[in-house]
Amino acid sequence: QVQLVESGGGLVQAGDSLRLSCEASGRSFNTYYMGWFRQAPGKEREFVARISQRGTYTYYSDSVKGRFDISRDNAKNTLYLQMNSLKSEDTAVYYCAASRLDRDNSDSQWPFWGQGTQVTVSS
Repeated sequence: QVQLVESGGGLVQAGDSLRLSCEASGRSFNTYYMGWFRQAPGKEREFVARISQRGTYTYYSDSVKGRFDISRDNAKNTLYLQMNSLKSEDTAVYYCAASRLDRDNSDSQWPFWGQGTQVTVSS
């Protein structure tokens, strides 16, 4: 089982950039598919991006494609989300998720979750 801890959230202005990190415990990080999800106030949690075990494949939601970049450093057991050109609608709690199986964009299929980190974008 993997434990996940997100960091890097904060309050920024629209148009700014922010990088989130998700550190995983254990020695088998490179066997997990990883993803980022977010939940805005009053809304359901939604998919943001996901990445394959070696970082070969990445997928993004249409709302962040071209602005966000998901990456991972398996030597550091860490997942990243580089967020550029932030908008007020990006305000949410961001969660990282892990799975040993390749999952789709549905959050219900991902078994392991971090506690989340708040990102607030002021306009």
